[in-house]
Amino acid sequence: MPGDATAQATLSNGQIFIQKADGNVQYYIQAGVYTMPTLASPFANAQNTVNNFYGPIPVAYLKLQAGANTQFVIGSLPTLMGAESTFTYQNFNIERGIVWNQENAINRGIQINQTVGRHLSGAISWNDGYYSNRYSWLAGSVTYSNGPHSLTYDGMGNIGKTIYQTTATPVQNNGQMHAVIYTYAKGAWIVQPYFQYGNVPIIKQVGVLKSTSATGGAINVSYAFKSGFSLPVRWEYLTSSGTPTDGSANLLGFGSGSAGTTITATPTYQKGAMYLRSDLAWVDALSSTKGDVFGPKGTDQSQFRAVLEFGFIFGSNITEK
Repeated sequence: MPGDATAQATLSNGQIFIQKADGNVQYYIQAGVYTMPTLASPFANAQNTVNNFYGPIPVAYLKLQAGANTQFVIGSLPTLMGAESTFTYQNFNIERGIVWNQENAINRGIQINQTVGRHLSGAISWNDGYYSNRYSWLAGSVTYSNGPHSLTYDGMGNIGKTIYQTTATPVQNNGQMHAVIYTYAKGAWIVQPYFQYGNVPIIKQVGVLKSTSATGGAINVSYAFKSGFSLPVRWEYLTSSGTPTDGSANLLGFGSGSAGTTITATPTYQKGAMYLRSDLAWVDALSSTKGDVFGPKGTDQSQFRAVLEFGFIFGSNITEK
């Protein structure tokens, strides 16, 4: 973006996790600073990310174990939507993709988790969608798993209408979204293709004059070598409906009616609690609007990014007697 430095350094994650994961009453608190680097979006350092998104305690909830297979969860929760999670350390790749960027990340509300037999699990949530503080969203997820295979359906939608918008609450807060995710995990291999569809209805108050959809998907593949090295690769494609002149929303950021594709490779080395990895990523904007893409003038169709991350994760258990 105009005014950005050509290179930046920041603390990608400096967080502490406090949890009680047993008994009928459990809790989880995640506090600190974080970044959410995302392909095709301007990079924001930790301070700006915390201030403009979910604050210094992004995730915190109380969990009540109502039975062997039922849980009630209330608080600030990770979304049920999508194949990728919010923070860098939770994913194979450092930067999130353009498909993830259509989803919500953190929402506040209440959630019920249920397990049925050996193969079926699900959750349903009443929440504020894209962190809007307007509790009009319904979300659900169901997963069937059998051996190395699992198949997941995620769905969410706003059953009301809000015009509230912030950095964390984009125009998608009034829409609906569906995703189907298949995962194969066996031995050194993880293969995960998924499809996603989202739609934003006409809401003239926020400038959406025509119903707009975003359709696409991704393939995540990772192979772990015995020496501590692994190589995850992600490919994405996402397209949106409409044209720059018909009142459609600019869902991808490349202009109304645009599309995009990305490829990311993240060679990773992990030993114990320490890891070192680098993203090498390419983004190509298709059917884009000049001024809405890359470079100092917003006219470059493609962008290459390199990100290096070093980190360590450690923990301890406290047992009360």
